[in-house]
Amino acid sequence: MKMKKIVLSLSRALLLCGVLTCVACGGNTTKKSGAQTAAAEQSSVLEIDDLLAAADSLVGRSVTIEGVCTHTCKHGARKIFLMGSDDTQTIRVESGELGRFDPQCVNRVVRVTGTLDEQRIDEAYLTRWEAQLAGAAGEQHGTTEAGCDAEKAARQETGSSVRERIADFRARIAARKAAEGKEYLSFYYVTASSYEIQQ
Repeated sequence: MKMKKIVLSLSRALLLCGVLTCVACGGNTTKKSGAQTAAAEQSSVLEIDDLLAAADSLVGRSVTIEGVCTHTCKHGARKIFLMGSDDTQTIRVESGELGRFDPQCVNRVVRVTGTLDEQRIDEAYLTRWEAQLAGAAGEQHGTTEAGCDAEKAARQETGSSVRERIADFRARIAARKAAEGKEYLSFYYVTASSYEIQQ
């Protein structure tokens, strides 16, 4: 009887060792793989500051970004603005085929995947804007002719009226031409294909 108990205990111990070995080997591989996948996903998410710093090389590419949503466009929630380390590090996100954003995005961390696009403002753009202003055909965004405060902050505009904004752009274009030889300003935005409120 005593021998039977020893054999049974030994069998159980060997079986337990075998199970633990399988779990340890197989489980470790799965856990490492899962951890590596999570790390890869996390590293592919760009902070707003990093996106803006490398924006010229990322135009036309799919990006995943994450930032604090500071504003949702009141005209149908078709745009949100995501902020990085401070309000000078802000990017506009357009809803594209998604239609509209959830107003609950405001003051929350939002992760967006979409295509990075560039809008160039040059003399031709400003001339068209002036023509629209003269004909009152321009789409207004915001509550006054000064425009949307979030959009202006993202572009670091200082003018309080459309004419002042246009003059400000012209001065900035002239400064850029003198410094870099480029006769336009680049403003980047993301056209979203998906988004998720993180917090």
